[in-house]
Amino acid sequence: MTDVTIRAADGGSFSAYLATPKSGKGPGILLIQEIFGVNKVMRDLADGYAAQGYTVMCPDLFWRQEPGIQITDKSEAEWKRAFELFQGFNVDKGVEDLKATLAALRKHPACSGKVGSVGYCLGGKLAYLMATRSDADCNVGYYGVGIQDSLNEAKNIKKPLLLDIAEKDQFVPPPAQTKIKEGLGANKLVTMYTYPGADHAFARVGGQHYDKKAADLANQRTAEFFKTHLS
Repeated sequence: MTDVTIRAADGGSFSAYLATPKSGKGPGILLIQEIFGVNKVMRDLADGYAAQGYTVMCPDLFWRQEPGIQITDKSEAEWKRAFELFQGFNVDKGVEDLKATLAALRKHPACSGKVGSVGYCLGGKLAYLMATRSDADCNVGYYGVGIQDSLNEAKNIKKPLLLDIAEKDQFVPPPAQTKIKEGLGANKLVTMYTYPGADHAFARVGGQHYDKKAADLANQRTAEFFKTHLS
């Protein structure tokens, strides 16, 4: 497991964590960070997907503000910094950086062909935008924040999209959840699951709202989804 360099479409470069399967080659997964950067949580997730047989890249999306962010959810100061980075994040440029990473992953010798994306929190929204703006073969979003504000792009979805919604998500209140379900419910390419009683970040191992039952179910659905659409 190592870091690689990705060239940005508008100049400059940024790093991405690369995890490869024991076999040395597999379908690609673009892993999209939360608001804490490419930290241990994200690297562990990348290693976990690699253990399932995938070649994984997790790019540093905060590089335009401060490269190499790796903070946790364990202190008030870190939460404050994470929200500052989130508020300063340019979503459109972030998607372009993800598309550049997607292209690099497709060409990587350890990638056997198809590439999907999976994102958490901020990354959950970006996974949705990868479904509307990129040629990723499939996309998965865990408790994406702000999807309801980009539903005008839903018509552009051409590949399968899986969204996991936390019923008690403090950052995606019921009106937003209703909007998302109404805006995407008729699209046959979109599958949505709601996790009763689960709060935001229910799948973040070690997090305050980690819910093992909900996380295990969501992760199982993701594994099946990727197996179906990337193999």
